[in-house]
Amino acid sequence: MNEPIIRMKNINYSYDQRLVLDNVDFELPKGSFLGLIGPNGGGKTTLIKLILGLNKPDAGTIQLFGQPIEKFKDWNKIGFVSQKANSFNKGFPATVFEVVSMGLTAKIGYFKFLNRSHRSKVLHAIDLVGMSEYAYENVGNLSGGQQQRVFIARSLVSNPELLILDEPTVGVDTENVKRFYELLLDLNVNQNITLLLVTHDTGIMTEHATDIACINKSLHFHGKPEAYHELNANDLSKIYGHPVSLVTHDH
Repeated sequence: MNEPIIRMKNINYSYDQRLVLDNVDFELPKGSFLGLIGPNGGGKTTLIKLILGLNKPDAGTIQLFGQPIEKFKDWNKIGFVSQKANSFNKGFPATVFEVVSMGLTAKIGYFKFLNRSHRSKVLHAIDLVGMSEYAYENVGNLSGGQQQRVFIARSLVSNPELLILDEPTVGVDTENVKRFYELLLDLNVNQNITLLLVTHDTGIMTEHATDIACINKSLHFHGKPEAYHELNANDLSKIYGHPVSLVTHDH
């Protein structure tokens, strides 16, 4: 079995005296494509913030790439894509190339010119997400799905080993959602990038992911998609805290 990129043990986290995460144990093996699902307010985004070092747990330990998070310095190994398509300022005056090049800021510093090697990295990242023909297009002119590809390219330009995406298809139309998942599958299988995707779309997620984790304050399920499909309505109701009806999607 591959060594876990993320290992969380006995994690507790409270916000405004409300327990958000309760004794969570979680591992993400290298090479996985994991779908993190659960109800709104169940702790998914909080878990991501803990992994990214934006919040600290009240109790428990976190390891990234085998190191305690307190000592972890190589943040270029982790890319992050949030719900940008739903809130991006379409008047922002930048090309696709310029937005993607921002992903190199941590390496080259602010207000520094790109050399030939940097420019090559940017164009390669744009090509990986299938946006080469739009490289010098204003990013505000693109569709929501195209913009999300650009934000993924910005994360990929630093050559991360782990890509975390927090509900990235919010505001993206159905056809582009399908293409978006095909892109993620290609990154996982052909580019060897480990993926952690927060989503509400359990149907399409169980079709593409190698693993599923369901969190609602506690980690109620963590296993293969086939095992998730075997859960009955009572199991799902316990996970989500209310009655749940299973809906299948034909793609």
